[in-house]
Amino acid sequence: MNIIEAEQLIQRLQPGQTVAGLDLGDKTIGVAVSDAGLSFAHPRPVIMRKKFTQDATALLDLLKRDNVGAIAIGLPVNMDGSHGPRAQKSRAFVRNMAQLTDLPFLFWDERLSTVAAERTLIEMDFSRAKRSGKIDSAAASFILQGVLDRLRRLRSDG
Repeated sequence: MNIIEAEQLIQRLQPGQTVAGLDLGDKTIGVAVSDAGLSFAHPRPVIMRKKFTQDATALLDLLKRDNVGAIAIGLPVNMDGSHGPRAQKSRAFVRNMAQLTDLPFLFWDERLSTVAAERTLIEMDFSRAKRSGKIDSAAASFILQGVLDRLRRLRSDG
């Protein structure tokens, strides 16, 4: 399986490639993609989950269109730092995806990303109905922005 750490990400990307962030839900996959400069996370429309093969095809098509060179996937860690069933589902998703792509995956602690996304959408005055359609991609953006901020710190320290 092609799992990397944030510190390895820069070396794995080709010039102009972007990074994707994923927030896996039971019904949807929230997606965000960075700009080519690896500074900002931009939400993409959610992928409505059906069967794994359909989900994987839709995701891989989107990643190809956005010239993605690596995928940051939210790892749902419990508040006490333990890994429960949701984290196991995320790891299983990556194991299955790794059979379909050579793209490297990076797990990112997603604690409170959905809460932060929800608060931001409320502050933007989105109705409850509109929030439900955007929350997973907004959470994916928070996950990805955390990774991008880490990359920025690594580049400035190096």
